[in-house]
Amino acid sequence: MISGTVQGVGYRYFAQHAAAKLKVGGYVKNLRDGRVEVFGMGTQQQLRELRTALERGPRFSSVTEVREEAASPDPQYDQLFIIGNSD
Repeated sequence: MISGTVQGVGYRYFAQHAAAKLKVGGYVKNLRDGRVEVFGMGTQQQLRELRTALERGPRFSSVTEVREEAASPDPQYDQLFIIGNSD
């Protein structure tokens, strides 16, 4: 879960590009409360690098927090990282 100024600044496209570059599967979507949710599947190294990118964010974002939660793998995202529908 990404908090801060992360909606309306290209954050989802930034996250999708970063994940694709790292070959991480999953999704990114806006939440109604103003946060962005990212679900990522990859190696520990890939996910560490993705988190580093997410903490930085795109140019006009201002990330205040990146909170991780454990999640079960979802095979539908094995080779794919998409921008999901907003909640």
